[in-house]
Amino acid sequence: MSALRTIFLLPTSSISPFPPSSSPGHCYPAKLAISCCSATSHERNEVRLGLPSKGRMATDTLDLLKDCQLSVRQVNPRQYVAEIPQISNLEVWFQRPKDIVRKLISGDLDLGIVGLDTVSEYGQGSEDLILVHDNLNYGDCRLSLAIPKYGIFENINSLEELARMPQWTPERPLRVATGFTYLGPRFMEENGLKHVTFSTADGALEAAPAMGIADAIVDLVSSGTTLRENNLKEIEGGIILESQAVFVASKRSLIQRKGVLDVTHEMIERLEAHLRADDQFTLTANMRGRNAEEVAERILSQTSLSGLQGPTVSPVFCKRDGKVAVEIYAIVICVPKKALYKSVQQLRAIGGSGVLISPLTYIFDEETPRWRQLLSKLGL
Repeated sequence: MSALRTIFLLPTSSISPFPPSSSPGHCYPAKLAISCCSATSHERNEVRLGLPSKGRMATDTLDLLKDCQLSVRQVNPRQYVAEIPQISNLEVWFQRPKDIVRKLISGDLDLGIVGLDTVSEYGQGSEDLILVHDNLNYGDCRLSLAIPKYGIFENINSLEELARMPQWTPERPLRVATGFTYLGPRFMEENGLKHVTFSTADGALEAAPAMGIADAIVDLVSSGTTLRENNLKEIEGGIILESQAVFVASKRSLIQRKGVLDVTHEMIERLEAHLRADDQFTLTANMRGRNAEEVAERILSQTSLSGLQGPTVSPVFCKRDGKVAVEIYAIVICVPKKALYKSVQQLRAIGGSGVLISPLTYIFDEETPRWRQLLSKLGL
């Protein structure tokens, strides 16, 4: 555990995670003015996309892009810049997640894929950050307050109970260790916990309470196993943020920089089409019937067989006594993965046979809803 830096939470102001170079008693402002070496000081023609440089988030992001036929080509694995050949004029920059957010704000990047927790912590409510896609289906976790299971916390199971504990005074505040020094203090202040100090530390925060460095922690939680193994527990009302991977953009770049909106449109289309198809299967079967309408009526009588917009019913032609006849109809529907077996059972119950099941790769809508939402946010 590295040295800790303490930030005092005052009931009348929010806390910025980075103190100024003035005295320790300074009252920090609510927002941080992020300063980077901005690329806006000179013209560039390329659109820049920031991706996580390492870890599980980096691997899952590259896998998602590959599934969307947007494979990233990196000539030299030691270089920070790469390309996506399917999209011309796009540069990929591998960066730390927090640096992606900072460089979106500064103008050094135009687009990025990071966790929502990172956007919220380091973006700090910046009006220039805009969520293009808020549900990329990986990187699921939650930012939570956790306290020990033992000692004075043994019977404390909610944020309300924690706030009412008489132990916390101006002289002896609740000590919280966290790397989220913007979201943590803001959450405490919004929930009425006045006597709190925050300490930042790198490394395993779960050890801080046992070492006596902190009373509680605010950290990212996935399964909760690490908390349990360190005798810590989450409490009711203590979830600060539900997070997963998101596609985020600089609003300024979308409006002002040539090509950014077009690249964003194509990426939204590909992402949305793949993510929508990822939870669906195509179901094909044969069914006897007098005509297509009668077969369709039987199918639509079953709740799991309505498909995206309804079933496709096509005649299967055969020869009977030297004449072309139709006795069987082929049906094609899309069914959700979670309802697959139920759909097969319902199909059999109404006379379906020869059921074939195929995974889907893409489902393209007439127009992607998230694209319309983005244009609305931009006032376009």
